[in-house]
Amino acid sequence: MKVAFLGLGAIGTPMARHVAARHALTVWNRTGAKADAFARAATASVARTPREAAQGAEVVVTCLATSADLEGLLDGPDGLLAGLREGALLLDSTSGDPAASRRIADRLAAQGVEFVDAPVSGGVNGAEAATLTVMAGGTAEALERGRPVLACFAKRIELMGPVGAGHAMKAVNNALLAVNIFAVGEGLAALVASGIPAERAVAVLNASSGRSFVSEALVPERVLTGTFPPSFRLALLDKDAGIALNVAEAAGVEAPVLELGKGLLAAARAALGEDADYLEPIRLIESAAGVEIRG
Repeated sequence: MKVAFLGLGAIGTPMARHVAARHALTVWNRTGAKADAFARAATASVARTPREAAQGAEVVVTCLATSADLEGLLDGPDGLLAGLREGALLLDSTSGDPAASRRIADRLAAQGVEFVDAPVSGGVNGAEAATLTVMAGGTAEALERGRPVLACFAKRIELMGPVGAGHAMKAVNNALLAVNIFAVGEGLAALVASGIPAERAVAVLNASSGRSFVSEALVPERVLTGTFPPSFRLALLDKDAGIALNVAEAAGVEAPVLELGKGLLAAARAALGEDADYLEPIRLIESAAGVEIRG
């Protein structure tokens, strides 16, 4: 199958690498040097414009920072719409906005192109291991067309509903992740300040009912070691939490906990800067408590 992949970020790069192992792949990235380096390391062609990437592709995968980024690639003589052929399929793995996804789907449909929002969860490690979860929004038929590509990097591919449902699911998932980061950070800081060794507290927590992905994977790998390796920007998690609040509001559901989490994210983003990693709010919690959560 002829596939185009646009967006070679921290997660997009390993995703595209897995696609290149099974399909004829063309890549595009806003920073062309990154696309060139990718092509040297994998069997792939490089396109200089989104239009060139889409030309002749049966399936186009986008993995960008925001839905606005994707909308910005659609228009103009070098845009995606100028290169997409009738009958093509666009799989958007951006952590995007449901309303924007519906706008994009309508524009593509007018050109005979199908759209599936297909955001992923599992982080860089999941992308490297090809064990991501795909949360899809679109028709069952379109998803089946895209499954041979998605299966290159995903272990679970789940249709959540119509266009926009995948991005709604991903936004809520990330909002819950954010709330859990703050809750686990505060809880562990309190335990350490009470004289309980961090490593022992984490071990017991992970054998108890309060455990979570944050406590089981992220804290041992990144917090107890004191490394906090950059993998996903806090600014993007803040964006996703805002989308989740919009989803709740549109559904008529009050979400005071998610709203509190969004406020904490915004404050941490302001304090730490636009390049901060999504786990770095725990550093702020440590600083305020006067402790370090270390093994």
